[in-house]
Amino acid sequence: MASAQEKATACCLPARDAAGARRAIAVAGKVSMAAGGGERVVSAAGGGAVMEDIAAAVQPTTAKASSKGIPIMTRAQRFHPLDPLSAAEIAVAVATVRAAGKSPEERDSMRFVEAVLLEPEKNVVALADAYFFPPFQPSLLPRTKGSPVIPSRLPPRRAKLVVYNRRSNETTIWIVELSEVHAATRGGHHRGKVISSEVVPDVQPAMDAMEYAECEATVKNYPPFIESMKKRGVDDMELVMVDAWCAGYYSEADAPSRRLARPLIFCLTESDSPMENGYARPVEGIHVVVDMQNSVVIEFEDRKFVPLPPPDHLRNYTPGETRGGVDRSDLKPLIIDQPEGPSFRINGYFVEWQKWNFRIGFTPKEGLVIYSVAYVDGSRGRRPIAHRLSFVEMVVPYGDPSEPHYRKNAFDAGEDGLGKNAHSLKKGCDCLGYIKYFDAHFTNFTGHVETIENCVCLHEEDHGILWKHQDWRTGLAEVRRSRRLTVSFICTVANYEYGFYWHFYQDGKIEAEIKLTGILSLGALMPGETRKYGTTIAPSLYAPVHQHFFIARMDMAVDCKPNEAHNQVVEVNVKIENAGTHNVHNNAFYAEEKILKSELQAMRDCDPSSARHWIVRNTRAVNRTGQPTGYRLVPGSNCLPFALPEAKFLRRAGFLKHNLWVTPYKSDEKFPGGEFPNQNPRLHEGLPTWVQKDRPLEETDIVLWYVFGLTHIPRLEDWPVMPVERIGFMLMVRTTF
Repeated sequence: MASAQEKATACCLPARDAAGARRAIAVAGKVSMAAGGGERVVSAAGGGAVMEDIAAAVQPTTAKASSKGIPIMTRAQRFHPLDPLSAAEIAVAVATVRAAGKSPEERDSMRFVEAVLLEPEKNVVALADAYFFPPFQPSLLPRTKGSPVIPSRLPPRRAKLVVYNRRSNETTIWIVELSEVHAATRGGHHRGKVISSEVVPDVQPAMDAMEYAECEATVKNYPPFIESMKKRGVDDMELVMVDAWCAGYYSEADAPSRRLARPLIFCLTESDSPMENGYARPVEGIHVVVDMQNSVVIEFEDRKFVPLPPPDHLRNYTPGETRGGVDRSDLKPLIIDQPEGPSFRINGYFVEWQKWNFRIGFTPKEGLVIYSVAYVDGSRGRRPIAHRLSFVEMVVPYGDPSEPHYRKNAFDAGEDGLGKNAHSLKKGCDCLGYIKYFDAHFTNFTGHVETIENCVCLHEEDHGILWKHQDWRTGLAEVRRSRRLTVSFICTVANYEYGFYWHFYQDGKIEAEIKLTGILSLGALMPGETRKYGTTIAPSLYAPVHQHFFIARMDMAVDCKPNEAHNQVVEVNVKIENAGTHNVHNNAFYAEEKILKSELQAMRDCDPSSARHWIVRNTRAVNRTGQPTGYRLVPGSNCLPFALPEAKFLRRAGFLKHNLWVTPYKSDEKFPGGEFPNQNPRLHEGLPTWVQKDRPLEETDIVLWYVFGLTHIPRLEDWPVMPVERIGFMLMVRTTF
C-alpha cells in the first residue's frame, strides 16, 4: 500500500459537470510531507480534480533535541513498523522465498497467496512513535532513571508469506526479514533473510484471482459440460460465466488433501455488451467439482434439467437500462468545496484531524486496518483508545436447502481476501470533497507485485448538526455542525459489493459502518414454480434468503500506554425497579453494571429490550469527577444465525453463535475461524476454541470481537442492483473527558 502515489480522478459527477466543478475549485489542500516521496491530494468535488504535488523532505539520520530537551531521531529509517509492505519489499520477500526453494521444481511450483507485514510487538511500535516517527511522544515508553537510552535504529521489518506449492499441495508460512537496503531493492539484486519456514498440515489457503480464471477455463473446456449447455440452448461458450466458489467442508470428500472448487454457473444473454448482467440467468442442475491443484474436473453430473430463465428486460443496470428506461435529468449538481483545503494532515500513513490521530494500514485478507487510535485531550495529552481496528472475517450463509444454494456460505475474508478484492476508486469513486488516496500493493499468485491504485479513500464529510439549543425565554440559539473524517475502501466478491468505513467524529466517537450493494445471487425455477426460501423477482428467477455476518476485531487500549494492561469489560443492562417502596410511582428503572471477569462469562448477545451495551474501562484512570474512564460499544441492528446448530457451515463459523466475545491479547489470535477456513475440517477452530481456556479478563490487554449481521429477505426493488443497506456499530465516549 502506498501513500505517495495518489492520483487525480474525475469520478464523482457526470462528465457534463466536470468542467464547472474544476472552475469552482481554486485551491488544493496541502498535506504534510512524508519521507521518501511526494504526496498528492485530490479534490473530487463532483468530478473536477485538482492535484498538488508536495516534494518530500528527506531528513538526515541524526538526533536532534525537541523543545523539551528530549532527543528525537528525525529519520532513522524510511518505514514505520506498521506501514504496509511497499511494492519493493514485497518483491524482495518473494525473491527471497523463491531463492530458498530446494530445487527448480519446487521454485516453479510456488504460488504466492499472501505477502503481508509481520506486525511487530507493541513495544517496538511504542519506540517508533516515541523517537522516530509522529507523534514523537517519549512518554509512551516507561520512565527510567537518568536520560532515556535511544537506539539508533528500529528492528528490521519482517514479511509473512503464505505460499501454496502446486506440485505437493502443501501450504507453507515463511517469515522473511527485510532491511533498508533490501527495501530499496536497487534493481532487485538484494534479498532478504529467511527467518523461518513452516509447512502447515491439513489446510488450504485462500483462493486467488488467477485461480478464478483457471477454474472458469477448465469448466468451459470440459466436453460433458459443453454438451449440457447445448441441451439448454447455449452453443457459445463465450456466454458462459463460471464463478469459482470454495468447497467449504461438509464431509471427508471436502478434506484439504485436495484443493477444490464447486463453481456456480451463469449465462449471459448477449456477448457483445461489456456491462451485461450475467447473474440474471443462473444455470441450475449441473454439479461440478474442480481440482484446482491440477485444473481438472473431477466430478460432473447433469442432475436435473432446469430451463434457463428467459431474458429479463430489467436485468441490466447501466444508464438507459434501469426501470423505466429513462435516467433522471432533474438532479442539479452538488459541489463540495473546501476553498482553504482539508482540515486533516497526513505524514506517510499517519493521520491527524480534529484532535484525532491514527495510522492507516492494509492487508490482503482484512483490507483496511486502523492502528494506534488516540485523541489529544489538552493538558492530558495524547490519550490512547485502540491499538488496532479491522474487519477480520465475514460469512454469508444462505437459507435455501436445495442444491447448490445450501453450500453457499462464503467466508469472504478467509477464503478470498477482502483486501485482494478491493477496488481501484479510479473506476468509480463514492467520495466527495478533498480526497487523500492510498494505493495498495499485493503479490499475485505467481509472485508478481500488483498495485490497486486509489484503493483507500480518506476525506471529510458534513454530518448534519452536532448539537443545538434555543433558549425559549431569550429566543437566542446556538448550533454547531458536525463534521466527520471517513476512511474507507470497497471490494467486490463475485456478485456482491461491500464498502467498509471507519468514521471519526468531533465528539470523540468512532463509527464502524458497512454498506452492502451489488447483485443478488439468484436461482432458476421451473416454469410456474415458486419457492418459500426466496423471493421471485422475474419469471423463473428467484433470490434466496440469506444473511451477512461481519466480525470486527478491536484491540482496545483505553487510556493505556503500550504494554499496559489496565482495561476491563463491563456489561450494562437497564433494569426495571420492582414495584414497592423504591418504585411507588411504577416508573423507576436504572442501569446495572456487571464485570465480565473471564472469557466464558464474556460470550454475550445483544439485547435491545435491556438497552444492553458494553464498556471497555480503564481501572486506573479517572475523569474529572473521579469515575473510571471508558469507551462503550453500542450495538446497531443485529441478528444471529437462523440455521440450526447442526448446520455444517457452523463447524467453521462457531464464532457466529454470539454477538460479543472478549479475549486477552495474543499476537497469533487474529482470525475468528483460524487463519485457513477454506476446507477446514477442524471443529470450531479459532475463537470458540481459544475461549475454552477461560482466561481472566480483569486488568488485561483487551480484545473485543463484535459479530454483527443482517438478514436479507430480497425485494423486487433489490433487482437488478441492490440499493445500499447499512449496518454497523459505535464506539462512544463513556465518562472519559
